[in-house]
Amino acid sequence: MAEFSNTMDVFKLLEKTNCRKCNKPTCLAFAAAVFQGQIALSDCPFVSEKILEEYGAGRQAYESTFEQDYIKVMTELKARVKQRFSQAEPAELADQLGGRCMNGRLTLKILGKDFSIDPTGEIITDIHVNPWIAPPVLNYVVSSKGVPLAGSWVPFRELASSKDWARFFEYQCEGALKKVADTYPAFFEDIIELFNGRQVENHYDADIALIIHPLPLLPMLICYNHPEEGLESDLNLFFDSTADQNLPVQNIYTLSTGLANMFKKLAINHG
Repeated sequence: MAEFSNTMDVFKLLEKTNCRKCNKPTCLAFAAAVFQGQIALSDCPFVSEKILEEYGAGRQAYESTFEQDYIKVMTELKARVKQRFSQAEPAELADQLGGRCMNGRLTLKILGKDFSIDPTGEIITDIHVNPWIAPPVLNYVVSSKGVPLAGSWVPFRELASSKDWARFFEYQCEGALKKVADTYPAFFEDIIELFNGRQVENHYDADIALIIHPLPLLPMLICYNHPEEGLESDLNLFFDSTADQNLPVQNIYTLSTGLANMFKKLAINHG
């Protein structure tokens, strides 16, 4: 059975009519949901039987493939983490990656919480490890160059190699977070309280601006403007200009999308 490498692989198969018969607002949103294993390709009524047979018609079949792919990716990443630990002491890695060494493990602050990675690539933490966060965390361990933060903020589209992901980032990350901020008044207060966010002043003339740290060397600046008469609200995300040197762009996208989904669920459950 053929597999999708990214959201665009799914998008190319669609008629791009934005008919919403799949209960998604656009074909792009549908494609992203299929790639992430949330829905099945067969939920689009215009995909031919031939294509469905090629890629797997049922949601269960696709979820099974997604789970298998996830296990494969994690197995490969753990092997790379093991190799990285064999090449450097945990204390040396901790110094390079902005973490600390505890009991032979590399411990990183992720959204204000302690996540420890042992020499086999296992993640140990007191909270649940969502599937979307584990691959970027391990990729950070094996791929980060440990480049110090520059202190200059840039949008996602200005990061190197972001071209193929920028379009999806605007919808899946910024657009999703804007909806949460628009409908959930306590959104930013909760980010500060639950995820060690820090409000800052005078950033791009935003009504609200705060910084969170999904990873030690990957801070994220969230800027939000309230709706005004005749103007919609606006939300933009910015990263330190060194971000793509400390985490591959695709993992920055995955991490940001996962954060957006997590904040959305929190808003639904606690709003």
